[in-house]
Amino acid sequence: MGAKATVLTVVEPAHIFSTNIDQLESAREEYDRHSQQVADRILANAGARARTHGLDCDTTQVTNHEPAKAIVDTAAQRGCDLIAMASHGREGFTAFMVGSVTMKMLAHSETPVLVYR
Repeated sequence: MGAKATVLTVVEPAHIFSTNIDQLESAREEYDRHSQQVADRILANAGARARTHGLDCDTTQVTNHEPAKAIVDTAAQRGCDLIAMASHGREGFTAFMVGSVTMKMLAHSETPVLVYR
């Protein structure tokens, strides 16, 4: 088919509240290190799986306070025809309090969104 995929991970910056500046820096550094390791692992696995199926695949990672906006912007910048994403399937009060990246995507994306749940 000649399709090309872009696999994107979005890391939200740390939101840490503390009056102890040493604790704040330590926690932020640990969060950043861990988040980068997780993103690197996800992207490496996705790229490897795509290549085993003969699919041309780019991988990228961005940091943004608004994951849905980052996804929409990346799709627009790269000229994507479709955004495929998984949904955690949170319901009720949890979904209300946590917010839903998937719902924001469906509401704001001009690119079609395929949701796997």
